[in-house]
Amino acid sequence: MVEETRERIMEATYRTLCEYGYASLTMQDIADECDCSKSLLHYHFDTKEDLLVALLAHLLERFEERADTTDADPRDQLVGLVEGFLFGDERNRSEHRAFHTALLELRAQAPHNETFRDQLAENDAQVHATVTAVIERGIDAGRFRNVDAPRTAAHLLAAVQGARIRWVTLGHDTAVDTIHEALVSDVIDGWLVAE
Repeated sequence: MVEETRERIMEATYRTLCEYGYASLTMQDIADECDCSKSLLHYHFDTKEDLLVALLAHLLERFEERADTTDADPRDQLVGLVEGFLFGDERNRSEHRAFHTALLELRAQAPHNETFRDQLAENDAQVHATVTAVIERGIDAGRFRNVDAPRTAAHLLAAVQGARIRWVTLGHDTAVDTIHEALVSDVIDGWLVAE
């Protein structure tokens, strides 16, 4: 697939997923948003499931590109990752919430859908590895205390996931702000950063 076409389809899929959610989303909705034919989508992707798995892989690629900042101060990079996870990156807050609402719908399918489960597991493993690598770099640089980096990354990501779930399911708009403040002030600056 030509990269320009792939990017256009991925962006259209992202926008329509945010707008309609997983359950209501159709290939026709994506084709309309992409300003292409439904047959073009089916030429590249057999099913909506295939397209959504490709979107998850695409989002992982974009995350890896943005997270590749090994020259950055580890503390600043870790804070930036937490902010991106909670507030989004270059997108407005309502769009970020809409995406995480749809993502929660996709995650709810994973126990019964091996394809979704495998891609979500890959995404989660890569995000965890990235956060772990930042913490390890901070330890090596003397910027962070000597902690168990994978375990600390797991705690940070669990707090982020919990805040997002409360935000999208219960409407607790302050959940992400509260967790952000706690993770930055109490965990990163208050506990992780070396004295």
